Amino acid sequence: MTAETDTPQAAGSCCSSTGSCHDGAADVQVGGVTAVYEVKGMTCGHCEGAVSEEISGIAGVTSVKAEAATGRVTVASAAPLSDDAVREAVDEAGYELVGRA
Repeated sequence: MTAETDTPQAAGSCCSSTGSCHDGAADVQVGGVTAVYEVKGMTCGHCEGAVSEEISGIAGVTSVKAEAATGRVTVASAAPLSDDAVREAVDEAGYELVGRA
């Protein structure tokens, strides 16, 4: 027989008291290139996911952190990215790249 221990979690939480499985810090690599872009039209987590997924598909991208509240997307990559490639990815997600923040 085994004993089970219940660990209390905050209401609505998936695994933390903040309701998030992520600590909110951008997963940015050391030694790469980081660029911040302004994206128009993101309003929620689904928007963040759509933009992040498309930008993550660009060769050399190592991490993406999209924030609907600020309209900013932080992208880490092994080498500088073409603004045209980022614009195309954001367009494919259904949003508008305003430019670098």
